[in-house]
Amino acid sequence: MYIELDKLLSADTTVDSWYDEGYILVSEILLYFSLINDWEELSKQVLNKLIEWQRKIAYCLDNECNDYEFHILLDLLNTNDAELFEICIDTLRSYPIEEGKKIVLKHPQITERINQMLTTTANLPAKTVLRDFISKIHSN
Repeated sequence: MYIELDKLLSADTTVDSWYDEGYILVSEILLYFSLINDWEELSKQVLNKLIEWQRKIAYCLDNECNDYEFHILLDLLNTNDAELFEICIDTLRSYPIEEGKKIVLKHPQITERINQMLTTTANLPAKTVLRDFISKIHSN
């Protein structure tokens, strides 16, 4: 299944076709991933992929909200690409917050970067996503 996922994410697509069809196909493939083979391979390969590939996978990693998806998103947060970072944060908002809260709070660089982005970005939707994530992380 990983090979099918890789081919789909590597395909040159328009933005419209990706959001109309591509991400649905990726989400369906992820449902059939095996824990041992596919998730392990994705975990090993994700940081070696092109930034567009990483953006696409980050957008889709909330199917099961499993540990593999969560840790892949955490790995992808170590990027210099603002769009990928925002996609990861947006996707993480759909996770059960209590499970991930402790892990995220153990990495203060994540909240520091979010706060820095909040002061520098003019993108209102991105600010909304970042503020919502920070709010969830700091809620009781």
